[in-house]
Amino acid sequence: MAGVVVAVPAGEEERLAGRDGVECVPGGEHRSQSVAAGLERVDSEIVVVHDAARPLVTAELIDAVVEDLLADDDAQGVIAATPVTDTVKEVVTGKEVFSTLDRSSLWAAQTPQAFRTEALRKALADPTTLAHATDDSMLVERIRDRERIRGRVLVHEAPPENLKVTTELDLRVAELLLAERAR
Repeated sequence: MAGVVVAVPAGEEERLAGRDGVECVPGGEHRSQSVAAGLERVDSEIVVVHDAARPLVTAELIDAVVEDLLADDDAQGVIAATPVTDTVKEVVTGKEVFSTLDRSSLWAAQTPQAFRTEALRKALADPTTLAHATDDSMLVERIRDRERIRGRVLVHEAPPENLKVTTELDLRVAELLLAERAR
């Protein structure tokens, strides 16, 4: 089994495989399907899931989520996250504000996310939920709630530099931060 498994577009596995001990598997149509494909190659007690859309992750942040998980026997997962600083509105029927959420308890989930491997396997076992999952911790939360199993998902506060690159502005900010790191 590989130490690092990367889900790549189907058909690209061989072209990208074999670099520094990285194993490539064909990804799925949806994010959690790709995670499930990669998880088939994991035989460790703990697994860390990370999105390529967060290219500024540090080894320290990965280590921190794993350490938090190992420190709490009842935790099934630990996710990197940041407290929400904007006022968040719930909107229904187009553009109508339904309510304003209390941001004091809201966190924006990120990756890396560390899990006890068996908990994540169980969470990914229901293919009907995979297409709708925006992160894997929500699937672990559903298993906990549905089956009333012991276990929690915890947050580890991530630095602001662990940003997700999805827009041109995000890319410009990431480039600036990388240039700063290189100095």
